Amino acid sequence: MQNYHLTGFVNGGIDCIIATSKAQMNQDLKQIQAPIATEMADFEKKFRTFMQSKVKLLDHITQYIVRRKGKQMRPMFVFLTAGVSGSISESTYRGAALIELLHTATLVHDDVVDDANYRRGFFSINALWKNKIAVLVGDYLLSRGLLLSVDNGDFDLLKIVSNAVKEMSEGELLQISKARKLDITEDVYYTIIRQKTASLIASCCAVGAATTGSSEETIEKMRLFGEKVGMAFQIKDDLFDYGEDVVGKPVGIDIKEKKMTLPLIYALQNASWVDRKKIIYKIRNKSENKGTINEIIDFVKKSGGLEYAQKIMNNYYQEALALLENFPESPFKNSLATLVTYTIERKK
Repeated sequence: MQNYHLTGFVNGGIDCIIATSKAQMNQDLKQIQAPIATEMADFEKKFRTFMQSKVKLLDHITQYIVRRKGKQMRPMFVFLTAGVSGSISESTYRGAALIELLHTATLVHDDVVDDANYRRGFFSINALWKNKIAVLVGDYLLSRGLLLSVDNGDFDLLKIVSNAVKEMSEGELLQISKARKLDITEDVYYTIIRQKTASLIASCCAVGAATTGSSEETIEKMRLFGEKVGMAFQIKDDLFDYGEDVVGKPVGIDIKEKKMTLPLIYALQNASWVDRKKIIYKIRNKSENKGTINEIIDFVKKSGGLEYAQKIMNNYYQEALALLENFPESPFKNSLATLVTYTIERKK
């Protein structure tokens, strides 16, 4: 993966930096997608049909959802793991669609719960059509995903993805309950990110393998591979909160929202009792203050929290690549390895 250079900083400022990094990221993704370029193009068409409704308002909203799609990382993991495990089939398309439908449903509902007006730089469904319609749209997407699997007898895929949705919900609730007390230990943190983030990527990889008729052993290897990628991915996200390698994103959001992430947990568990009590008091009572946020960030940096989190992230990264070595060489395997590298070298 290439580094993103600060091209045109003097003339273009931060906008030019962001544009340069986006162009490089798009090029990286295009190269990663090369072995599945045809499948990804076909998937986009199929996914539109899976979301269609005879209700004009609903069809209008689902078209809006499709237009604002992100990098398509989840379908990429499904198709690449299917290519590594065996042969891509119609079942692979349905598996990727099932994940996208159920995950999109959870995001629509999340935006209602969080009263969020934006998602990936676009207006959220609830911001444009209000909460009641957003909740019903989320319910519709969920039902479409369930019916897609039931109608085609893909019960094994439905079990994998439903379990991931259950884990994501449990992880979110566990984080909320712990945030109230600010008593998250390192072990609890790993449980939270495994459930909230890693379970989804793990399900993508397990579904990809399952659609090829692979053995339970192969499916489990791919699930574990995806879980380790997801763990590394979330720790990378946590590092962004401290300004690590990030372009165009404000720092300190997690601190402001009283989310205890790995760099901060490590810093606190290695601090004196007095310093720990002082920092926790500031997080609980003064985390809205920019000066306090900067003070906490400085505390974490001086405590070695960032280096520790990077070390753990790299451990998961190496463990994921080691699992991938169990599979024969192929363009799919090369792209999957590059996609893993992309997840921990990304700038946003």
